[in-house]
Amino acid sequence: MKCIAVITGASSGLGREFARLLAQEAVDELWLVARREERLRELAAEVALPCRVFALDLTLESSLEELSAALSAEPVTVRWLVNAAGFGRIGMAVDIGAATTGRMIVLNCRAAAELTERALPYMERGSRVLEIASCAAFQPIPYLAAYAATKAFLLRYSRALAAEVAERGITVTAICPYWIRDTEFIHEAKRTDKAGLFRGFPLATDQKTVARRSLWAAEHGFTVFTPDLVSTLHRIITSLLPHRLMIALSNLWRHLAG
Repeated sequence: MKCIAVITGASSGLGREFARLLAQEAVDELWLVARREERLRELAAEVALPCRVFALDLTLESSLEELSAALSAEPVTVRWLVNAAGFGRIGMAVDIGAATTGRMIVLNCRAAAELTERALPYMERGSRVLEIASCAAFQPIPYLAAYAATKAFLLRYSRALAAEVAERGITVTAICPYWIRDTEFIHEAKRTDKAGLFRGFPLATDQKTVARRSLWAAEHGFTVFTPDLVSTLHRIITSLLPHRLMIALSNLWRHLAG
């Protein structure tokens, strides 16, 4: 039976870095999922492992159906599932708009949860699920309202699912990093008129560090993992202070960082 790793958002950023690292793991094939086929094929040519390229938009139900059909078409074990596809926008909710917010919810929440549940029947003891959330999941954040809410969903979904599948020997890990400076996320998030609300990103980490530490955390059975200093401190502080105070502190941090 073929042992595979499925990585969404694999055309860039964290997803691409996870693919590079998982190519060194004990799997037979990588399944690379993202919208940009050319980038996926470049990555497939780079790694020293057979790859299947799925140029799909995960906001479409037909894309999830295509992945399900591929899973059922041959005997496979999903050893790793990394849900790294996602996006955010900085700005006032009314300015970001309902359509963009809706796409964000579908991709960050529904697609991740649905793909996870479609992949679970093909997992066995030792399989790992990584849901790429954010330290934004720990509190409400003005001007990142919808994005933070989608990541809060992913965090809580991961915690609950981890308890459900523990008896099967499967781990689910929610990865909650701070800003990552060398991905496309910051550029995409700032594609609004209010991008200047977050002018600086001090202490941002890098994608290689986040990906490497995240795989370590999954292998060691962490349910929630903060891969850098800022996200770890954020998690501790938000566990101690009420959300109202955390919102005030996040506004202060935003002004100081700018």
